Amino acid sequence: MSDDVSAPLNAAVIGAGYWGPNLARNFATAPDWNLVAVCDLDEARAAKVARASGSADVETSLDRLLARDDVDAVAVATPARTHHPIAMAALRAGKHVVVEKPLADTGERAGEMVELAARTGRVLMTDHTYCYTPAVLKIAELVAEGALGEVLFVDSIRINLGLVQPDVDVLWDLAPHDLSILDAVLPGGLRPVGVSAHGADPLGAGKACLAYLSMPLANGGMAHVHVNWLSPTKIRQMVIGGSRRTLVWDDLNPQQRLSVYDRGVDLGQTRATGLDRAAATISYRLGDTWSPALPETEALGLMVGEFAASIRAGRAPRTDGAAGLRVLDVLEAASASLAAGGMFTSTAAAGTHTEVLA
Repeated sequence: MSDDVSAPLNAAVIGAGYWGPNLARNFATAPDWNLVAVCDLDEARAAKVARASGSADVETSLDRLLARDDVDAVAVATPARTHHPIAMAALRAGKHVVVEKPLADTGERAGEMVELAARTGRVLMTDHTYCYTPAVLKIAELVAEGALGEVLFVDSIRINLGLVQPDVDVLWDLAPHDLSILDAVLPGGLRPVGVSAHGADPLGAGKACLAYLSMPLANGGMAHVHVNWLSPTKIRQMVIGGSRRTLVWDDLNPQQRLSVYDRGVDLGQTRATGLDRAAATISYRLGDTWSPALPETEALGLMVGEFAASIRAGRAPRTDGAAGLRVLDVLEAASASLAAGGMFTSTAAAGTHTEVLA
């Protein structure tokens, strides 16, 4: 990396399949970056992405790419099972690394990546793209400043008539988006007490095609995620209920993505007991509704900018390796719960194992 902190950093994209071209385009157009190479086993595919992104070199050898001294950082956009070996090799080569979600295919492997990044002093970032959308950035701001009060519940729905994936169930396909958003907006990140997951396979696909996650929060609240490949209608909605206000995010409504409701239930203090006490202490607050203005910015552009800023400042990025690890922790706990028929499953603090509780 150049000694000039204002000079652009040099990036390479590894993987020219579905997500790689999007990363390449954003690195190529970002003021903080030069895209110097695109690496893929398929030379023609890499060349196509490189041409579309400017004058980047084409590489087909990972070892040759990582040996280059003009590469400061790599973006990994390959199948999840390959994230661990590629990222570990890149970190050992002294490169900063951003990895598309999920960070790895298991929490144990993700933990090894986080540990190596810390030991080598390199930035390890998870590309949780939704966390860089203007809507999620505004939600995180409102929660952090206390505009909603204490978070009491979260209901998240992500359903559509989707493609049944050959290698993962609906939880691993869709829920990482919702879990990464929860990690970005909840105070202290995604640290539920545990997970209870229920799923169904009405198609006989051999994996859950619809599922429900219930996650008790440490403050006594509850987060709930519903994912579904079988719905004829598409819904992308999250409701965050606070002690002061409730926020509704409708990602499919470009005119009013966020709505904040000054409405809720207040519990007063009284000396009454039993039914009299319940009747006397409950009151309903009916206030105004407002919609925060949101800028029109591309999430991936903000993500690559945050990657550069974290490298230059020597700090953890907004969605660091630990964030990816917390999401994997919940996914693994959800899988254990699903296999146990919905049994409550604890989430390990380190994100490397789960324990099914009887």
